[in-house]
Amino acid sequence: MLKLEYNVGSKTATNFKHITMKKKKYPQTPSFRKLPINISLKDFNKHINPYLSRGTRGPKPKISRQKTFNYILYVLHTGMQWDQLRPHRNEIHWSNIYKWHLKWSKDGSYQNLFETSVMTLFEKNKLDLSILHGDGSNTVAKKGGKELDTPDTNTKKA
Repeated sequence: MLKLEYNVGSKTATNFKHITMKKKKYPQTPSFRKLPINISLKDFNKHINPYLSRGTRGPKPKISRQKTFNYILYVLHTGMQWDQLRPHRNEIHWSNIYKWHLKWSKDGSYQNLFETSVMTLFEKNKLDLSILHGDGSNTVAKKGGKELDTPDTNTKKA
């Protein structure tokens, strides 16, 4: 350990930092561990396009599915509101991009894409579970144990 001392006013503070940190070796390069925010047309056609559903009726879309998918990734990456999305040269309205996102969410296209990509990574021995993070933001937190001292009360009128 490395001990650093520095003066803060009339007091001396100490800060401990590790000298050495072990580098973890992962089966894939660091570029594979980053979240994509822009997908090339070649990669989109090879890995993503086969798993997204297509529209069956109506006019042909104004922009390619790859551009639509990249706009969706941009909104999800930045966390912005859908109506704040400003497509390049107003080539398409934000609501149309949202409609594609909603369609692909509801019809299982994203689920199919995710499951297929996980299986592909597993088969190629590139699935790294050492950096898997669980999100508990939607986990129900029960109050109390199995048996509570106070009985349940119904607040609804009969």
